[in-house]
Amino acid sequence: MANRSGGLGRLLAWSLSWLDRLVAADFVLFAGAMVWKLYFFNTLLSVPYMDMTDKDRIIETGAVLLLAFWTLLLPTRGRIVSLIALNLVLSFLLYSDVIYYRYFQDLITVPVLLQLGQVESLGGSITSLLSAYDFWLLADMAILIPYAVFVVWRGRAIIRPLRPRARVPWKKRFIRLGTSLAALAIGLMLFAVNLNQATDTWAKGLFERNWWNLSIYNVAGGLGFHGYDVYRYAKINWFGAETVSAAQKSETEQWIEARGDKRGQLKNDPLFGAYAGSNVLMVQVESLQNFMLGASIGGQEITPVLNGLMKESVYFSNFYHQTAQGRTSDADFATSCSMLPMKNGSVFIQYASHDFDCLPATLKDQGYSANVFHPYQGGFWNRNVMYNHMEYDQFYSLKNYELDERLGWSLGDKSFYRQTMDLIAKNNDETATPFYAFLISLTSHHPYKLPKKEQQLHVEELEGTMMGDYLQAVHYADAALGELVERLKRDGLWENTIFALYGDHDSSILDWSLYERFLDDPSSPLEREMSLKQVPFMIHLPDGAYAGARDTVGGQLDTTPTLLHLLGISTEERYLLGMPLLTEANVPDRLVVQRDGSWTDGARYYMPSEDGLPANGRCYDIASGGELPIADCLDGTAAADLQLMMSDRMVMGDLLPGFKRNGAVEAIEMSGSR
Repeated sequence: MANRSGGLGRLLAWSLSWLDRLVAADFVLFAGAMVWKLYFFNTLLSVPYMDMTDKDRIIETGAVLLLAFWTLLLPTRGRIVSLIALNLVLSFLLYSDVIYYRYFQDLITVPVLLQLGQVESLGGSITSLLSAYDFWLLADMAILIPYAVFVVWRGRAIIRPLRPRARVPWKKRFIRLGTSLAALAIGLMLFAVNLNQATDTWAKGLFERNWWNLSIYNVAGGLGFHGYDVYRYAKINWFGAETVSAAQKSETEQWIEARGDKRGQLKNDPLFGAYAGSNVLMVQVESLQNFMLGASIGGQEITPVLNGLMKESVYFSNFYHQTAQGRTSDADFATSCSMLPMKNGSVFIQYASHDFDCLPATLKDQGYSANVFHPYQGGFWNRNVMYNHMEYDQFYSLKNYELDERLGWSLGDKSFYRQTMDLIAKNNDETATPFYAFLISLTSHHPYKLPKKEQQLHVEELEGTMMGDYLQAVHYADAALGELVERLKRDGLWENTIFALYGDHDSSILDWSLYERFLDDPSSPLEREMSLKQVPFMIHLPDGAYAGARDTVGGQLDTTPTLLHLLGISTEERYLLGMPLLTEANVPDRLVVQRDGSWTDGARYYMPSEDGLPANGRCYDIASGGELPIADCLDGTAAADLQLMMSDRMVMGDLLPGFKRNGAVEAIEMSGSR
């Protein structure tokens, strides 16, 4: 044993002395390891049409050199430890990217990293996304971390005898400086020159109008993307470079007020105010997708309650979620505040202090009580802060519930609805005002694991797959909604309450072989896209009027304007993007815009290309499923890009307070002139 220990010590000492003599050897080993990891990372992501080419390897190599050139200025021990630490940090970043991509189909960003306090709460979702193959990204750490400890602990004693007692000769310092500058120059040449060539030709305008992080990854590589992301975050949050100019404020105000004028023209619509004074109870159902409704498996309906309810309600069959990285919080924001979410992170996290024209505050101005209910930790998605700013009277979170039915992430939907209705009944006893209640369900959350006793479907060939688990979770969620509706009827609320529900986002199941029995053509890019983006939206009116399916195209941004229209609350002077969906009057030029720049008007569907250039996107005719000339979609693409830009200005620039002050001043001036 002593001989083995002594042999290992001599080997480590020899390697350290060798690295001391050959200044850049450790640097070359680091660069080679990181380039291999970036190649392996690309294979793990396996993004369609983004396989690593020779030019990509050149860019990735340049990025590695630019990131690490400075370590060559350090003495041997400092350089080795710094390179190992850099390797560790970058490896964990790439590993996090892989896990994040499997759930969100995107790369992790600075705003998301700032939300890492939520990762512990993801629990089973993260576990289901892991693969043993991924750990090759971290395999060298088993050797390098102990070696770093050895270098710190024994390195000085090993290296010092190799040098004269005098200070390091100037020649060695010159070598360090020279190799460092050489690495910097080579890195710039390999990275910047090739990147500039791409952005001057086929990827022109990528950074100016990017709607998808993977487009930047495709051009700049993994490290290049994260470097740009840090720059972008610093630019927005630290240096104020995204400040909206006076001219842009004026342009934005005029554009969004024009949308208000369009809604104002609907005041003569027979449905405007037809249900004034009604209670409003809205349910956001976790991961509920539209193709589930009406579907069966094993001789059973997957959603029997919703199938019946959509015949008794206004059911919008052509309705889309408009979420991005913020997922559930994005659905909440888009629905309640009628603004588009951010490209990166969540508005709830980044801009919770900004002002928006959200549904609860508007209803409270009209004498309603407004409460939100969700059986989870109040700090998740920064809900405690955001809901306070949205002016809810109270946020009932997990602490307000008895955990008597533990399913999935937290409390099962059946118990959640039952306890929520108890809270609503108690509030109604204490106040005579109409109420707005917003319920956010949770049981049908990824990864959709329910105990055997709650698995009531025979899912046939899907048994043991994530789709099979998803069907079980949706079937349970459907049954829970049935109990909620029965409770509303039993409590005498069904006849004086507008009951609305919608799905928050897709299921994150991207194995298309699992969809074969639910889609006409699972290989069709259009059908795939629409199946992922379409979610149910239905409204049951107190008198049951207007029941049946409507193919009016709409999205989550249209929910708040629709409810306010039915209640007779004008949105003419509200700063919202959406338009009412349930009207007898015709509303022209409807457009549902997605965060990545895709859009639909009900007749056409546009999907952007990876490079972000409109001319390289794909335009489809929805009725036939066939592809149209891209020129047929360029007008809608320009309108979609404009809507995204205006929404971003409102959200990031916090323009609402200034616009409202302008309106108040104008009102005073007009009053004075009279």
